[in-house]
Amino acid sequence: MTTNYNGLEHSVGFIMGMTYRKLSTLLQHRLKPYDITPEQWTVLYQIERTNGMIQKDIAMLSGKDKPTTTRILDHLEEKGFVYKKIGENDRRSFLVHITDKGKSVIEMTTPIEYQATEEIKQCISQDEYDVLMELLLRINNHVNELTDRK
Repeated sequence: MTTNYNGLEHSVGFIMGMTYRKLSTLLQHRLKPYDITPEQWTVLYQIERTNGMIQKDIAMLSGKDKPTTTRILDHLEEKGFVYKKIGENDRRSFLVHITDKGKSVIEMTTPIEYQATEEIKQCISQDEYDVLMELLLRINNHVNELTDRK
């Protein structure tokens, strides 16, 4: 049996984008009581894991570009979740540190992320989930290579 994959409904980018938006909306609803968006949460989570990073490294670990990361860091700083400190080796850069308030938000919201993952895994087997993650990471790395060539 041959399947017709000519429409957008079978485009990897279309399906991944649609799924991302739905997951993001789900997480946005669940994170709202903590005054943090999924985008902000991703950045704050990375800062919490490796406190004292420069913006460039935060952007890379979060999968965001520099302008988006700057905007998110400004919002996180306004909310009192992070603070910036001028780098000792390079005064043009600053290190971003998490505050106690930021740590508390991550501590309270990390289970929300885990719960969402567990709920998603209810429609597939563990083996399928493992393959899905492997394929998504492979696609991500390949797209990185394609964009680095430009």
